Amino acid sequence: MLPDLRSDLLDARRRSERVTDDLDGGRLLGPKLQIVNPPLWELGHVGWFQEYWCLRRQPTGEYAPSILAGADALYDSAKVAHDTRWDLPLPDIRATRGYLANVLERVQERLAREPDNEELAYFVRLATFHEDMHAEAFTYTRQTHGYGFDGFELPAVVRGEDLAVERQSHMLGAKPGAQFVFDNEKWAHEVAVGPCQIARAPVSNGQFLEYVESGGAAPRYWKKEAGRWLQRKFDRWLPLPPDEPVIHVDWDEAQAYCRWAKRRLPTEAEWECAAAAGLIGPAGVWEWTGSAFLPYPGFVLDPYKEYSEPWFGSHKVLRGGSSAAPGRLLRHSFRNFYLPHRGDVFCGFRTCALG
Repeated sequence: MLPDLRSDLLDARRRSERVTDDLDGGRLLGPKLQIVNPPLWELGHVGWFQEYWCLRRQPTGEYAPSILAGADALYDSAKVAHDTRWDLPLPDIRATRGYLANVLERVQERLAREPDNEELAYFVRLATFHEDMHAEAFTYTRQTHGYGFDGFELPAVVRGEDLAVERQSHMLGAKPGAQFVFDNEKWAHEVAVGPCQIARAPVSNGQFLEYVESGGAAPRYWKKEAGRWLQRKFDRWLPLPPDEPVIHVDWDEAQAYCRWAKRRLPTEAEWECAAAAGLIGPAGVWEWTGSAFLPYPGFVLDPYKEYSEPWFGSHKVLRGGSSAAPGRLLRHSFRNFYLPHRGDVFCGFRTCALG
């Protein structure tokens, strides 16, 4: 059993608690929007997912009943329509947190009993990363609703000349090994990359402001007041920091900037190749690429069948990683994916030279 399996599981819970602990009253549901979930439902879903894969799954492939009556009808995201989640008979916040704690305790006990169970280790890692992703989702939900939060910071962009990616063969994707990877990363396959010139850093607020002031559209959460540009960060309007990466821009907005700048988005293969060579790395935001989210050759579904396959073709690939995602989730081969209109998440972009 990996020594950090339990500690990562507990850390994922601490992260999700830190971003949800103060939610109460009307903020437990919030406005009904297509781009977010009601936090009360989402918390219960996190517990349900962990129980479903780490406790209920049987050697036969069947699933034992939940310790929470009616849990499947409430929290199975593959079967519970998004728009109905605000209207379900959800347990209150106290009962929901009790369910989360009960499941987590039972998973820890099972890990202690079965330290060499590789299948259990796989599903515990899956549940850990799932909770990590929802902790990030809780964070951008707070941004969407304008709820205060002090736990998200962006590093400054370090500008410089483009970096050269020479013509080469690159193994795109994850290689088999001990590390947990998602099905959409499997498996590494040879692709031709380059030559190209990729930006050292993502586009900054200052760079994007030049585009806006030349007639381009301002990102969501920006406004001009008394002659100066402000940006809303959670519940506060603050002066726009010119050296931070631009954030909350959707794929179409990124493409519009590229057309203005006479640049282009990198492909995901170019991004991964540059990252694998140590030329670039996560810079606090997810970065749009020009690539559609598609399966790699020989794609085979993992047990969590709804993770990737339903979204092939309709979503775009983002690479890198945001400041709201823990380092354990991030690796060169990790593929994030969103619909092109999703600028509410912590996404920006970097560019490549044309030609």
